[in-house]
Amino acid sequence: MTREKEIIRITLWGSVVNVALTALKFVAGIIGCSAAMIADAVHSLSDLLTDFVVLLFVKISSRPADSEHPYGHGKYETLATTIVAIALLVAGGVLAAEGVQKIVSAQHGAELVMPGRIALWAALISIAAKEIIYWLTVHVSRRVNSPALEANAWHHRTDALSSVATAVGIGGALLFGGQWAILDPIAAVLVSIFIIVTAGKLLHEAVQDLMEKRLPEEVEQQIREIVAQDSEMSEMHHLRTRRVGNVYSIEMHLRMHGNVSLYEAHRHSVLLEQKLRERFGAATMITIHLEPLKANGVYLPD
Repeated sequence: MTREKEIIRITLWGSVVNVALTALKFVAGIIGCSAAMIADAVHSLSDLLTDFVVLLFVKISSRPADSEHPYGHGKYETLATTIVAIALLVAGGVLAAEGVQKIVSAQHGAELVMPGRIALWAALISIAAKEIIYWLTVHVSRRVNSPALEANAWHHRTDALSSVATAVGIGGALLFGGQWAILDPIAAVLVSIFIIVTAGKLLHEAVQDLMEKRLPEEVEQQIREIVAQDSEMSEMHHLRTRRVGNVYSIEMHLRMHGNVSLYEAHRHSVLLEQKLRERFGAATMITIHLEPLKANGVYLPD
């Protein structure tokens, strides 16, 4: 199965789960008179919307390079990660604001409505379903190296965590009585902080990719080690690396003896490209500029 098909399949499974949970939570929230459950339903709806974002942008990012996009369309996947991260920030901010508002209202004497048991069962079902789809999605994202899919996996988990907060609040109120209903907004605020921190990290990484940040030092060290395996090539300089979607782009200058034939120089560079692609993927973009050896600022002919 191709990378694109794997991403589409797991995202569609997530969409099916989100549709079912959104409907269940809205019904349970209305019947059970639970504002927390209705808010949770809105969070699941945002999950569904980000599923569509991932499906759309991953489809576009899989297009091959063309005359107007010689480096391919991989940046669309990074853009999808950015959109999902922003959606997470918004969802976390809304949950935090609603939680704080309920806490303040309760402190001023407002009575929080006692939720029904149906809302508790809906929250527990949501926790189980979203944790399962989170682990399935994050497993695929790491196997196919998709930041957008991993961001969407975290969106699934934040939905599960918001359901945990909802379950704690509803369960506490049902178990201990109405005076403990404040547990719901308190838990919601704590979970929203986690959501915002996670979203901030995802957004930071996506922006760094859009700004052409170099690949991690450990990756560049692996590149140096692969180059060093060829004793005919030396003095690597002007190494420039970046990520284009899920693909690495590598550019470098190397030096060889000036008396090496064009045929031999080309053969060495092709072998190096093969080794790099074996390590970092067949789609890795590689540019190698060969120069003769240099001494005291002067190129050596042999």
